[in-house]
Amino acid sequence: MTYIAELLEVSSDHVLGVVTFYTMYFQKPTGKIHMQVCTNVSCMLRGGYDIFHYLSDKLKIKNKEKTHDGLFSIEEVECLGSCGTAPMLQVNNKEFYENLSVEKMDGLLEELKNKYGNLEYAKY
Repeated sequence: MTYIAELLEVSSDHVLGVVTFYTMYFQKPTGKIHMQVCTNVSCMLRGGYDIFHYLSDKLKIKNKEKTHDGLFSIEEVECLGSCGTAPMLQVNNKEFYENLSVEKMDGLLEELKNKYGNLEYAKY
């Protein structure tokens, strides 16, 4: 962030503000499968927090942490723009999973392991 601030001739605080505001910037490496769970109003009312807490408990990690094997990380985020199909989560900043429930989480975790488990880890 210091390098970017110097390159753009802005303050480090300005760069930090951008990094902490947008969900696609990370201050430390994420898991190979980074799940962002929406907990904004629509998702919250339809079980977003239940999904986040289920994943956190099952994977034994907290917000912005990753599993010991580096496979999974989770993050609570505000509004991923899918209010009509809430609750939802985003994987690796590119895939949306909508109309979710706690009951669907074990199947989704298995699907993600099968899909991404053999790919080389790309550090952010």
